Amino acid sequence: MGDYRELWKSLDMDLDKHDQLCAVLPEMFGSVYLSQENRPEGMNYFNFVFSEVHGLRIKELNDHKSNGGKVLGTFCVFVPDEVILAANAISVGLCAGSQFWVEDGEKHLPRNMCPLIKAAVGAKVSGTCPYFQSCDMIIGETTCDGKKKAWEILEDFVPVHVMDLPQMKRNKDYAMWMDEIKLFIDKVEELTGNKVTVEALKAAIKVCNNKRRALKRLYDLRKFTPSPISGLDSLLISQIAFNDDPVRFTEQLNALCDELDERVKAAQGEGKKRIMITGTPMAIPNWKLHTIIEGLPAEVVVEETCTGTRYFENEVSEEGETIEDLITNLADRYLGINCACFTPNTGRIDDILRYVEEYKVDGVVYSNLSFCHSYAVEYKKVEEALKKAGIPVINIETDYSSEDAGQIKTRVEAFLEMI
Repeated sequence: MGDYRELWKSLDMDLDKHDQLCAVLPEMFGSVYLSQENRPEGMNYFNFVFSEVHGLRIKELNDHKSNGGKVLGTFCVFVPDEVILAANAISVGLCAGSQFWVEDGEKHLPRNMCPLIKAAVGAKVSGTCPYFQSCDMIIGETTCDGKKKAWEILEDFVPVHVMDLPQMKRNKDYAMWMDEIKLFIDKVEELTGNKVTVEALKAAIKVCNNKRRALKRLYDLRKFTPSPISGLDSLLISQIAFNDDPVRFTEQLNALCDELDERVKAAQGEGKKRIMITGTPMAIPNWKLHTIIEGLPAEVVVEETCTGTRYFENEVSEEGETIEDLITNLADRYLGINCACFTPNTGRIDDILRYVEEYKVDGVVYSNLSFCHSYAVEYKKVEEALKKAGIPVINIETDYSSEDAGQIKTRVEAFLEMI
């Protein structure tokens, strides 16, 4: 990473504390990613993006702001990026996946709370994440009680707009969600000074759909046996998707998939045990579970998570001639995401069983962040459905620390032997 200290200083960052994070991340990335053998050449781009994660991309955000543009931070796949792009603003994902930020988060939040929320709050209040510091506004949503209250804390540090996500999927809930998207458009127009026109929104929908297609293409390639790319590399790509320029990201991912097409043609052998991970999202740099699983005779071939299939499955229809038409299309696509915040949520179980077949899954690892009650409660029904289908499943509750890595490895080893 180049010298960006003046840029970070202009963002009012705690440089000394940020240096501690910068000192750890490269070594961590090297031991997890660069130690892999026979990685695709196309991963070099994503390696570079990570190496400049707090550098070049932050400079791009700063340049955009210097030219009068705005940057909006999001925490959830329900916030429609299309609206942000249509107003000539940049959307960046802010979910934090490092234990580094948890301690500062616990100064404002209870200890017995989801580590993702504690880390996200900690990243902002500590002034050690340049993405948080670059945001003109953050967009919250009501996907869980912990987040709902966290927005009240963060609004003391940065402007916040909260989208009220319905908890059911009835006709009146679709109507309510359409109203929330309209309010969001009004807020984005007010912030940016730019009108969200039919033409701009259509163009933004096309950009986001192209990115979804590229990610779907990557995941479809993972259906082959053996998979032409590791689960770790696929996870990194998905994590980078939340922050990188969407057009550039799509081009680079399609180039990688071209290479993977050739790998599939040349592949031989049956591969390792094929594992699906389902559950809570894995924000960068949370690579713990993938690292443990793929350090054993197994490969992660699909993630039914918000940093996996829920992010890209289903497109927004590009048909329509009015803003109302396009808002309807957005509402239809985004309420099709099967998050555990919904009741009932049978669609998620249908997705999991479908992926088991499509990806030829041998076993499922149900990953749950500590104190994430929605996903913890849903485990029972998911377990019942998988057992009925004859698919082994293991439930792993964890946080961002490394203290339980040995225990998780032992449990996963036993699970693989059982398979």
